Amino acid sequence: MKILVIKPSSLGDIIHALPFLHTIKESFPDSTVDWVISTPLKGILEGNPLINELILFNKDAWKNIKRFRKTLSEMSTLKKQLQLKHYTVVVDLQGLLRSGLIAFFTPAMKKIGFADAREGGRYFYNKKVAVRRDTHAVDKCLEAAKAVGANVKKVVFPVYITDTARSRVKTLLEEIDEYIILVPSARWETKRWPPEKFAALTKKISLPCIITGSTGDERMAGKIMDAASKQTINLAGKTGLKELAALIAGAQAVVSNDSGPMHIAAALDIPTVALFGPTDPLKTGPYGWQKNRKLNVITSDARCRPCRRKSCRDFICMDRIRVETVHRALTRIMK
Repeated sequence: MKILVIKPSSLGDIIHALPFLHTIKESFPDSTVDWVISTPLKGILEGNPLINELILFNKDAWKNIKRFRKTLSEMSTLKKQLQLKHYTVVVDLQGLLRSGLIAFFTPAMKKIGFADAREGGRYFYNKKVAVRRDTHAVDKCLEAAKAVGANVKKVVFPVYITDTARSRVKTLLEEIDEYIILVPSARWETKRWPPEKFAALTKKISLPCIITGSTGDERMAGKIMDAASKQTINLAGKTGLKELAALIAGAQAVVSNDSGPMHIAAALDIPTVALFGPTDPLKTGPYGWQKNRKLNVITSDARCRPCRRKSCRDFICMDRIRVETVHRALTRIMK
């Protein structure tokens, strides 16, 4: 069986889909699995022995109406590429118009997707998987694995970390062996705990704190560094996704907003304090947090949450999360 998985983004969503990959390969060990992924995120899957080939596409550029002609050309190239692969099954785990189109591009007889796919994506499937609205994203992907015919025995996250990435992290950290990771970034502004509170938290922690993030997070990381403890280290913009996974794998604990690195930490079974405001941890929280004592989700008492708003006049849902509350939770899970 030759399977195409369509899950281009985001980082957290890709981590949610990893148990699908494990289940498919465990149920069908002789199958080959290709994965369609957005180019900037390829590092998290690159080299994974369970994946035969990564098929890259410029997801964000496809949204730009000014490059419409170029997008059409890229779509045509991708279509020709996929038609040569002769897939048995295509599984769209993204559930959007563009991912539905990618499924449509393939001549596979079996095209599986979710019944609640948005933007008309569901019209491109010939087998639709219905799930409850409150189903966690990981379990939703596993329902798709069942639709392929796989047997879900255990939830396993095959996060692949290279020796090269571990070595690179060791060089960045120099002589530091034990540390706490802070993840102040998040795609939505409304999901971010204030930088000054992260800075205050560093002063309550005896271990060195490592700030992570992309180059776009450097300004926010700088604000934290201005008021943080002296043993805080800023690695924002200094690691790729491979190094990020290696960095998280070696941490004593992680304190994070609702973000991709939070899901990497949970997947690697690292003690994690997850801060949630506008989003619902029942759907997108670190998987298994209600039963796993290593995972602690903190929300505020704001009555308006979860609202799923990407912008807001007043960030009360995150502002009301107290530094002392986060520190107590961190101390508890580390014990």
